[in-house]
Amino acid sequence: MNSPLGTTAAHGVQLASSASDHRSLTLALFGVFVIATLGITLWAGRQTKDASDFYAGGRGFTGFQNGLALSGDYMSAASFLGIAGVIALAGYDGFLYSIGFLVAWLVALLLVAEPLRNSGRYTMADVLAFRMRQRPVRTAAGISTIVVSIFYLLAQMVGAGSLVALLLGVSGDSAKRWTVVAVGALMVVYVVVGGMKGTTWVQIIKAGLLIIGAGVMTVLVLAKYHFNLSSLLGAAAAASGKGNHFLEPGLKYGLTGTTKLDFISLALALLLGTAGLPHILVRFYTVPTAKAARKSVFWAIGIIGVFYLMTLALGFGAAALVGPKTIKASNVAGNTAAPLLAEHLGGGAGTTGGAALLAIISAVAFATILAVVAGLTLASSSSFAHDLYANVIRRGKATEREEVGAAKLAAVAIGAIAIVLSIFADKLNTAALVALAFAVAASANLPTILYSLFWKRFNTTGAVSSVYAGLISSVGLVFFSPVGSGAKDSLFPHADFHWFPLSNPGLISIPIGFLAGVIGTLLSKEQADPEKYAELEVRSLTGLGAH
Repeated sequence: MNSPLGTTAAHGVQLASSASDHRSLTLALFGVFVIATLGITLWAGRQTKDASDFYAGGRGFTGFQNGLALSGDYMSAASFLGIAGVIALAGYDGFLYSIGFLVAWLVALLLVAEPLRNSGRYTMADVLAFRMRQRPVRTAAGISTIVVSIFYLLAQMVGAGSLVALLLGVSGDSAKRWTVVAVGALMVVYVVVGGMKGTTWVQIIKAGLLIIGAGVMTVLVLAKYHFNLSSLLGAAAAASGKGNHFLEPGLKYGLTGTTKLDFISLALALLLGTAGLPHILVRFYTVPTAKAARKSVFWAIGIIGVFYLMTLALGFGAAALVGPKTIKASNVAGNTAAPLLAEHLGGGAGTTGGAALLAIISAVAFATILAVVAGLTLASSSSFAHDLYANVIRRGKATEREEVGAAKLAAVAIGAIAIVLSIFADKLNTAALVALAFAVAASANLPTILYSLFWKRFNTTGAVSSVYAGLISSVGLVFFSPVGSGAKDSLFPHADFHWFPLSNPGLISIPIGFLAGVIGTLLSKEQADPEKYAELEVRSLTGLGAH
C-alpha cells in the first residue's frame, strides 16, 4: 500500500509535468505565429522597392483589405485584454470603453478619412504643412506623432508582459522585462524588413485570428448560460460582490464629482482621439482612391463593432466564471481576464483542454500585440524620417534611399524608448493607457487637422500653437495626475506629486488644443495663402493632384 507522502509526491510530479507540457504547447503556438509572420515580412521586404512601398504599401490594397488592417491596428491589447479586464472588474462602467472606441470611428469617417487620403502623401504632416511654412509645422507634427505612438506602445508592451508572465507561470519582474524586450525586437524587425506591406499583411492575419478567437470564446460563454444574456449578467453581478450595482452606471465613474468629470474626460478622449491617431491616419494612404478609403472605414466599423459586442460577453463572462478576486490576484489591472476565462472555458487550470484554449487565445493576444506595435512603430518612424529628417534637417534634399534608411534607424530608437518606459508602466490597465494616447491625439493632432482642412484663415502660428499646446497640456496633466503618482497603480507608486485630480486629461487638454489654434491664428500677423487653401480644398474633395 502506498504511503500518503508517496502519493502526494507522485501527484506533485504529475502536476509539474502537466504544467511543463502546457507551457511547451503555448511556446509552440507562439513560435508558429512568429515564424509565419516573419516569413510574410521577409516576402514583403523583397517587394519593397521605394519610399512609396515602405510608407504606403505601394497604395495597392483594396478597401476590404485595408478595412481588415485598420481593424487589426485598432483592436489592440487594450481592446482584447484591457477592456475585458475593466468590464470584469468595473461592470457597466468598463463597457463604456467599448462604446467610446466604436463611436469614435464616425468622427474619423465623416471628417477625416477621405480629405486626408486626398490631401496627403505619406504622413499627417503632409496635410498640415501643405499651406503653411514647412519646417515649424513638420517639426511639431513629427514630435506629436512620436509622443502619441509611444503612449500607445506602452499599452501593448504592458499587455505583452502580463500575458507571458501568466502563460509561463512567472511572477518576477525580470521575466516581464525580457518579454517586453523580445516584443520590441520583433516589432523592429517587422518594420525595418517589411515596411508597410509586411505590417499590413500581419495586421490582416491578426484581425482574422482575433475575431475567430473572440467569437469562439463568446459562443462558449453564452453556451454556459444557454445563450441567455440575462442569466450571464446576473451571474456576473452575483460573483462581483457588488450586486446589481455591477450592472449599473457609477461603479467606477460615478462615486464622486471627480470621477464623474473623469468619465466625461474619458468620453471626449475616446470620441475624438481616433481621428488623430497617427498609425490609423497613415492607413488611409495605402489605398489607391478616396472611394477605397471610405470603403475601408465602413469595413473597419463593421468588424470592430462586432468585436466590441463580443467584449461584453468576454468581460462579464470573466467576472461570472473566473471572479474578480482571481483576476486581480493574477494582474491587479485585470489585463489577464480574457486568458483566464479561456483557461476556464477549456476545462480549468491543470487540464489539457484548459491549457490548449489558454495557449490558443494567448497566442492570438500576442499576435495582436505584435501587429499593433509594428503599426505604431512604422507610423512614428515614418514621421521622423519623412517629416523631421527629410524636410526639416535635410530641407527636402534627402534621397528616397536616405529617407527610408532614416526611418529604419528611427524604428530601432523608438522601440528602445518604448521598451524602457513600459517597464515602469506594468501596473496600469492597458485600456487606460490607450485612453491616454487618445487624449494626447485628440488634443494635439485633431484640432490642427480640422483647422487645416476647413478653416481658410488658419496659419502656421495657429498650427504650431495648437500642436504644442495640446501636446504639452495633455502630457503634463497626465504626469501630474494619479496616473503619474499618488496611487498603488501609478507610474511612480512610492511618490506623490500629483495635483491634477483626473486620470484622463481630455476634458482640459482638448479644449486647450482647439483654443490655442484659434488664438495663435488671430494674434499672428501672418496672412494665410488663399490660393493654397483653394488648392487644398480641391484636393481634399476630389483627390485631384494628390499623388
